[in-house]
Order: sequence, then structure tokens, then C-alpha cells
Amino acid sequence: MTLTLYAHPFSSYCQKVLIALYENATPFTYREFGPNDPAAAEEWAQLWPMKRMPVLVEAGRTVLESSTIIEYLELHHPGPARLIPPDPDAALDVRMMDRIFDNYVMTPMQRFTFDLLRPEANRDPYGVQQARDMLDIAYAWLDGALAGKEWAAGGAFSLADCAAAPSLFYADWVHEIPAQLSNLKAYRARLLARPSVARCVDEARPFRKFFPPGAPDRD
Repeated sequence: MTLTLYAHPFSSYCQKVLIALYENATPFTYREFGPNDPAAAEEWAQLWPMKRMPVLVEAGRTVLESSTIIEYLELHHPGPARLIPPDPDAALDVRMMDRIFDNYVMTPMQRFTFDLLRPEANRDPYGVQQARDMLDIAYAWLDGALAGKEWAAGGAFSLADCAAAPSLFYADWVHEIPAQLSNLKAYRARLLARPSVARCVDEARPFRKFFPPGAPDRD
């Protein structure tokens, strides 16, 4: 059956799934939102009225939410890169780190960008400061958690690293990781050097001018 992914290359959660697909060279049809596929956005809205990206479709089945999509790929389209380890305890560590990156790095990062999309009179400086504080706590915790590890969960590249790559990529743009957190900064660099991640970064490059806080001249 043909996998169809409704996504946009600049979206952090779409990149999370794209990394998983690229890791295993999994064939799929990319329904990228934009002028080259004007029907994609309408079909996506019909599939998922919440209008959140990405959405995966196969054989009439719709799979929502990035972590669940990667779980689906592991179950139905396994490849040489096992993104969720077969050992239950190891898999639990991977899933835990996945949730940490989504909830405590990706979510506060998006608080910065979404706030700038509001009319100026409706912006929330207090909420943005809360997001900044959460990132500071998350960065410090992650720096300790990553000590002596190549990848997030301590084993092979996994679902957790698929979540970490876009989370840390964009979070460092809105609230830079302090220089003294050397473990975290080195981990981000390793992620960006990974071919699947580098491909996502390059595919998203044409859209940097639309990043609300302004994209830094790096990465």
C-alpha cells in the first residue's frame, strides 16, 4: 500500500516524521502544502478538522500525531533503523524522551512563534517569559541527561532523536542554548550532521524568511 504524508517541510512536527521516513528510506507520497499541490490543504482539513500537521494515510486509514505516526511506521513499515527498540524497558526510555522533547522543548519554542503571529495588542509577554523559563530548565536538565550519550535515550538513534532534532533546531533559534551546556550543544550538532536531519533542514531552507521571530544567519 502507498503511504501518503500531508505535511510542510518547515513544520517541526512534520520534520520529526520526515526524519523517521528518511532514516529507513521508506517510500511515500509527499502531499506538501503549497502552490504545487493546491488540493493537499483541503484534503488534509477533511481528514483532520483540527488542522494539525502531519497526517499520514494508508489504505483508507488515517494516522494522526507525529509520535503515533512513527509508531505506525515501525509496526507496518519496519526498516533497518529500529526507531523504537524491541526491549520494553529501552522502548520506555525512548518514549519518555520523546515526550520530554515534545512537551518541554517543542511546546515552549512554539509559544514564541505563535505569540508573534497574534495582533500586537493581543500578545502575551508573560506567557513568552514562562516559555523562556521552561526552556532554561529543560536545557539544563537535558545537558545532564545527555552526559556520556551519543543519542537521546542512550542507545541507537531513535524516535526520541526524531523529536529532538526539530525541537532543538528551532528552540535554539528563539532562545539560544547557553555555551556552558556543552553536552546539549554537542548533541544538537550531532543531530544536524545526521543525513536524515540535514535533508529536512535543507528542504526547509527556502521557507526561513517566514519564521516569525526571524531566522538567524546560521545552521
